[in-house]
Amino acid sequence: MDLQKAPALEFSHQWKSWFPIGPGGSTVPPLLHSNPSSLGPLFFNPNPDTLSLILSSLSLIPSLHLPPHLLPSRFLLSSSIPPSTASSFSHHFCQNDTASYFLHNRLQTLNYPNCPNVLLFFPTGPNDDQLGFFMLSVDNNSNVRRTLDENGDVFRASIESSSHRILRISINPVPDFGNGSSSVLAYLLVTTLYSVHWFAAKHDSILDRPSVVYLGGKVFKTCSVLHACWSPHILEESIVFLQSGELFLFDLESRSFKGTRLRVAWDGIDSGGNNVWVSCEFGWHPRVLIVARSDAVFLVDLRLDECNLSCLMKIDTLRMYAPDENEQFVAMTRAAGPDDFYFAVVSTTLLVLCDVRKPMMPVLQWVHGIDGPYYMTTLSLSMLRSHSREDTFKLASDSGFCIILGSFWNCEFNLFCYGSTLPVQKGPIASQLSKIETTFYAWELPSEINLSSHECPCGSCLLREELSKDALPEWVDWQLKKDVVLGFGILSNDFAALLCEPDQHGGFTLIRLMSSGKLELQRYQSSWSPSRYLDNYHEQELRLDRHTLYPMSDEKYKFPRKFHYLKFDYLSSYASGNLTQFLIKNLKKIAVDAQEKEAVADEMHEFLCEKLNACGFGRLSSRPASSAVFEDIKLPSSFHEVALRRLWADLPVELLQLAFMKYSECREVVVDHHRVPLEFLAVPDLPQLPPFFLRKSSLHSDNDIVGPVIPLPVLLVLNEFHNGGLDSEGGEFSLEAELGLKYKEVKQVADEIDVSVPESVRLDEHAVSLADDRDETWVGSSKSKAFPSYCPVAFNCSTTNLVQEKSSYTDNMYGTFIFHVSEKKSESVGEEIFDDLCPVELRFNSPVKEFQGDGLKSYNLLKKEMSNWQERMDSYKDFCIQSRSQKVVRK
Repeated sequence: MDLQKAPALEFSHQWKSWFPIGPGGSTVPPLLHSNPSSLGPLFFNPNPDTLSLILSSLSLIPSLHLPPHLLPSRFLLSSSIPPSTASSFSHHFCQNDTASYFLHNRLQTLNYPNCPNVLLFFPTGPNDDQLGFFMLSVDNNSNVRRTLDENGDVFRASIESSSHRILRISINPVPDFGNGSSSVLAYLLVTTLYSVHWFAAKHDSILDRPSVVYLGGKVFKTCSVLHACWSPHILEESIVFLQSGELFLFDLESRSFKGTRLRVAWDGIDSGGNNVWVSCEFGWHPRVLIVARSDAVFLVDLRLDECNLSCLMKIDTLRMYAPDENEQFVAMTRAAGPDDFYFAVVSTTLLVLCDVRKPMMPVLQWVHGIDGPYYMTTLSLSMLRSHSREDTFKLASDSGFCIILGSFWNCEFNLFCYGSTLPVQKGPIASQLSKIETTFYAWELPSEINLSSHECPCGSCLLREELSKDALPEWVDWQLKKDVVLGFGILSNDFAALLCEPDQHGGFTLIRLMSSGKLELQRYQSSWSPSRYLDNYHEQELRLDRHTLYPMSDEKYKFPRKFHYLKFDYLSSYASGNLTQFLIKNLKKIAVDAQEKEAVADEMHEFLCEKLNACGFGRLSSRPASSAVFEDIKLPSSFHEVALRRLWADLPVELLQLAFMKYSECREVVVDHHRVPLEFLAVPDLPQLPPFFLRKSSLHSDNDIVGPVIPLPVLLVLNEFHNGGLDSEGGEFSLEAELGLKYKEVKQVADEIDVSVPESVRLDEHAVSLADDRDETWVGSSKSKAFPSYCPVAFNCSTTNLVQEKSSYTDNMYGTFIFHVSEKKSESVGEEIFDDLCPVELRFNSPVKEFQGDGLKSYNLLKKEMSNWQERMDSYKDFCIQSRSQKVVRK
């Protein structure tokens, strides 16, 4: 038997595709094609002699609205707060969201189809909320000419009724421009966080200048926009992908901009706990989509009435070479190839080329070695090796493809070339193309491409730069100190041919947008090896000494900057778990402060005793303290709030006096040479337990009692110390443990009240319902609880479980609420009359007058309407069922 003809060997290319291509491997990957004689040069180095500045403008600088000198973390570490204290909680303020502004290419280029003109688009404006653009052309002397507005600035197109930051710009060129059938150069799709907008780019032949017309937009109020892209099949169609996984199809022909929601049943697909949606692209058909999630890539087929879903790639299939448990897909795009069946997806460590006709089977894999590879684009190799003097490698250029993968924020970009194996170049091109294999190979190892061209890549310069980054304070991102690339575009061959002479093996002309507000143009040449030394930048001093990304403003800051500092030593100690030790060391000072206030102690003592007596916490009270707390529960309160009231009420009056004081005695701070008291909320007149919930801020008089001015953890530690529970060393004391004990105690009392509550407190079985105002009766009412508990639907309660009268929440003190059901009174004309409207007992800041005559008649009409609404409101019925505050059955 001839083993070379065995059917099993036909699968050889499939197992070869499982070996990733990348530097540092112990073996040569089977699908790595390295043949310089047929592939040609695949490194691209910037030509320093071709660098030219196109425009430098404040309109090109991104608007970050971040104070460069006063970031919260830097403010803490540079203030008068002790370094140990500041560093203990400064890391909580280091979540810099600046990198999210630069995930996408900020510069988009549109090449005119019939002339060497280029339109440039980018975000601009005070909040990057406007679409900026201008035109480039080449004059007879091979000089670049800019077409700007009458003020010498960029053109601007505003988004109607929106001031949100532009995150992404997508261009869809119109192929019929210049043929008389269309005056539109291209359609633009602009994406913000919660909206998408469409524009039309045109050219005014009379003024010889471009214009942009706003067509319309769509705002998504409940979910953010994840991705939006144009259809490569139908000119006017685009797809919008939301963070929730919803897909919307828009057609510019309709001009309605309402969109059609695509019915995709994601419910049947296992999503796991931490998986998020990544991106969406059109497939080979206008109704076939490719959708990427952090753990998988799906094919969505909408050609039939019923949507068909299938999985194209899973992150688990790549575990052999990506073993990290946090490995996930982060970006996806359509891939260049001989047809529309290819797409590329990148994970944390791997770049994978896939074919939709071969699910779960990668075509090629690379180890990319890039931190945060959120930007990816694919193109033909002929675009990078255009305008050449020799045609030696024309076959490779025409049949090869490239992927540019990188991160704008981390300033890393790599080039990945791939294509088929090439025959020996003999004979005409047509006969050579017929001999090309269909299997894709990686052409050489991935190579780095220096898009900024401002850094010398030699080892000495790289080391100096890394040392300069490490020397920066920890609160400063080096990207904010360095002139980095925020966007780039590759110009057409027609435009490049007017600017420079042909290269030996070709190259490309790059236009880039820098963070300093400069727009630069430079030629890149294809080379046999990467550049290792740049004379112009080798000895140049690194300029990591100022912010190049600074907030834009229409005018300078006019007002003097003054900063006032407050000491929060106890807060730092509490955050680090050392509150007990800190307070014990300072007890002597606290005792001195207490003696100074002895003059007002009697008055404050009397005031607090009256408050506690009104709620049943007097010293002569015979009721248990936990039961007395329930008398203060009128409005819905979580068990956490009830347990806090219990802890406050248990404190001795002597300690409570430290937490409350007259407004006139509050400590003052000096502001502009004036002493201003600190602001605290006043204690209300209504009978309440401390810390007095549901207060509204207002102007105080000097005699108002305000507080608490000392947090509960501090008071609890002091109480434990004075009771002998802590020694001079501090000992162990936990607020969480105390709170947990009180929570269990309160919950136990709530259960006991539910069992032993007297009949006078319960609703009568024959009580009149709101429905009695109509000619209908309700029967079968069960006894309701005096203190029902419930979990709000917002806390992930299942509606299905509520209907089945099964509690779907767990017993935790934060998510479970309790309230008091008022006793129904047969004859009420005062404020008690409102008790019939809802299970919750209502409280009023001022007395309600009695209803009489027309007022009572109007109330009965409103009560009837309220009853009708409650009958139709399913959520209200679910609430009553879950809390068991009222259960009625229609006759």
